[in-house]
Amino acid sequence: MKKTFCCEKMNYYASYRCDQHNDPFDCPDCLIHHSTQTNEYGIIVHDGGTSFIKIDFCPWCGSPL
Repeated sequence: MKKTFCCEKMNYYASYRCDQHNDPFDCPDCLIHHSTQTNEYGIIVHDGGTSFIKIDFCPWCGSPL
């Protein structure tokens, strides 16, 4: 079942899959990370690692995640 998000932009970026990079942390176009283990959302920090800044609200519409 496909997850539904609060707005079109969140849906686009949370569901984004790059055809050039297997790892979303390597792709500069991948902005949102969703951890299925902890159900946390975050903005990816593109510094060569796998860190992200946890967010509780959609960065585009402000809805709670």
